[in-house]
Amino acid sequence: MGHGTELSPDISRGLGLYFLVLGLLNAYYCVRLWTDKGFQEKWKGANEPVSKVRLAAFPLVWSLLTTYMLGTSIEFFNGVGPVLSEAFRDWMDRLMGPVNYFVISTAAFIALIVFRRIFAKNVTGWVLLNGSLLFIGISMTDPDFRGIVAKPDNVPITMLIYSVGFTTWLALRQAVINDDRIKEGKKPLEAEGAEKVLTWPDLVYTEMLAMVLCTVFLLVWSICLKAPLEPPASTTKIPNPSKAPWYFLGLQEMLVYFDPWLAGVVLPTYIIIGLCAMPYIDYNKKGNGYYTFAERPFAIITFLFGFLVLWVVLIVLGTFLRGPNWNFFGFYEVWDPDKTVALNNIDLSDLLYLDLLNTGKPSNILAREWLGILLVLSYFLITPFIMAKTFMKEMFIRMGLIRFLVMTNIFLMMAFLPIKMVLRWAFNLKYIIAIPEMFLNV
Repeated sequence: MGHGTELSPDISRGLGLYFLVLGLLNAYYCVRLWTDKGFQEKWKGANEPVSKVRLAAFPLVWSLLTTYMLGTSIEFFNGVGPVLSEAFRDWMDRLMGPVNYFVISTAAFIALIVFRRIFAKNVTGWVLLNGSLLFIGISMTDPDFRGIVAKPDNVPITMLIYSVGFTTWLALRQAVINDDRIKEGKKPLEAEGAEKVLTWPDLVYTEMLAMVLCTVFLLVWSICLKAPLEPPASTTKIPNPSKAPWYFLGLQEMLVYFDPWLAGVVLPTYIIIGLCAMPYIDYNKKGNGYYTFAERPFAIITFLFGFLVLWVVLIVLGTFLRGPNWNFFGFYEVWDPDKTVALNNIDLSDLLYLDLLNTGKPSNILAREWLGILLVLSYFLITPFIMAKTFMKEMFIRMGLIRFLVMTNIFLMMAFLPIKMVLRWAFNLKYIIAIPEMFLNV
């Protein structure tokens, strides 16, 4: 990281205000840390200097970080704020390949589940929030990053990331607290003080206040950000990249790995059927009306993986990392429409007959695609019985055969998407089953 004056005065002032607000928020947090009653009691009870140093380490570090934020704000107001180095930007662009992006996202999700007790702490949430805000603030000094993130179309996606992050953190925090209370023989927090209130005036007043605040927010938003209107539609000039609305970017990303009928019809239908079938295949009645993780681990992990990794992560990928010609670009990479990526996507039958056996592909469909058909059928027909005999044995006994098969079939279809994505990115495998004669490509 270095210092430069290449930023325009407007950008410098905007970043100065950004870091000023961030510094003031952290200054308030530091005051809360130093004046906390628990901290004061521990400080008075610590007799050794080493104990006091350890106790004051975190508030002291955070005070220094707050000082850095305020100092950075002053630098930006003077037009000489820090900028990212070229080496760091190149490293990040190389790191953010499609395989690395998905592996990092999946690893972060696993860490979120395994270390949920650490994640659910107030200090962890505050550290993660500040880390992400610092990253975005410094990254805004890069013109390519700024051009993508600050685009009026993409501002709601940034808000989506933070809103999803906050609600996930809040839900897991509540679940951890309730799990501890249930282990101690207490009732969940939601069960305490569960007094009923009248729809009128309690609920109606709350909804009216929320409506007024939402209206004010939308008015301020419409004044501060220009409407992201595109030029008139033309049959001779197509936007590059041509993207669907943000809520369909996950489906658009699926079209890269599956045939349109499968990505646009079968998979969305599975999502709808799965949501409809969920109340009927769920045998676990715990967790109704209160947050918990220990009582419903499989359901929560499956839902969070499907929502966070297979939906939100794909939306972020399609918004910020998919550029012209639907190529993959890094955070700080120029969206060059002339960028060419040499890919030789092959089908599983090509790999079998052309690469391994060095023979021509048979003209008969079954002889040509037997391996792909066998793998897909085994995945959907044999895997459920393996699951029933191993780590899902207890679940199989409680659910029964029919409900278990329905559940595992939906679960395996959901898992099929990341499997196909990794196969495409890592091995350039286009289709496992390729039958273009019947428009059956899987």
